[in-house]
Amino acid sequence: MFVAGEKKFGTSLFGFKRADVNAYIERIVREFDQRLKEKDDEISNLQAQLNELRTKYDDFYREAESVIREKEKIAGVLLQAQEKAENMMVEAREKALKEKVHLDQLLESEKEKIVDIKRELKGLKNQVATILTKYEQQIDETVSGIEKQEGLYMQEDIPEDEGEDAAG
Repeated sequence: MFVAGEKKFGTSLFGFKRADVNAYIERIVREFDQRLKEKDDEISNLQAQLNELRTKYDDFYREAESVIREKEKIAGVLLQAQEKAENMMVEAREKALKEKVHLDQLLESEKEKIVDIKRELKGLKNQVATILTKYEQQIDETVSGIEKQEGLYMQEDIPEDEGEDAAG
């Protein structure tokens, strides 16, 4: 991240070198675009992980439902088989519940990251706008100074005799 005043610009006859300022602004824009792309890639990766976890959750959930149906079909089977099926059900439900809790936490975390990214982007946008405004003001001041100097030079170039000849 850049801090205002951190960059040193070369100077020319009437202020900062326009090429230095433009290069600095272009570099900031490139770095901002790179960070934005990295954040987009990170969001895409996390979204893919979230989708994969949702698929696993759906698989676990279907598996739990299947176990329940199987339990109903084998109601007449020995007590030991029933206990085993019940244990499998409990385990599947626990896994599904843990996975759901994990997915909910991951989703909330992703939402927070998106809010943070938006906040960071807004801050960067404001920072760039502030820098551009600052340089615009400096350019305006430089132009005003040049115009003032031109006015002074123009007055010095008018000979005093010409003014008297015209009056006389």
